[in-house]
Amino acid sequence: MLMIPCPWCGPRDESEFTYGGDAQRVMPPLDGSATQDDWQAFVHGRANRKGKHREFWYHGFGCEQWIRVERDTVTHKISDATTASADKEADRDQ
Repeated sequence: MLMIPCPWCGPRDESEFTYGGDAQRVMPPLDGSATQDDWQAFVHGRANRKGKHREFWYHGFGCEQWIRVERDTVTHKISDATTASADKEADRDQ
């Protein structure tokens, strides 16, 4: 069982959360310029990396907030957990 450090509620058991997917993937643009192949790759393509990975989790049985967690996919050790919106702002600045 994972203990996920919620930024609002503190450490909580993973059973309170729902996995929300890969937080490193970038959605194709919604302006109509993306091709069918772009969407195919986004929806179905997965790298299945080993090591540190960022992912979204939803705290449905707690504060009902989305968070972004950095977790090692080999050891399952969580090294960071932040608000999903704060991370979006940080990504935009890079």
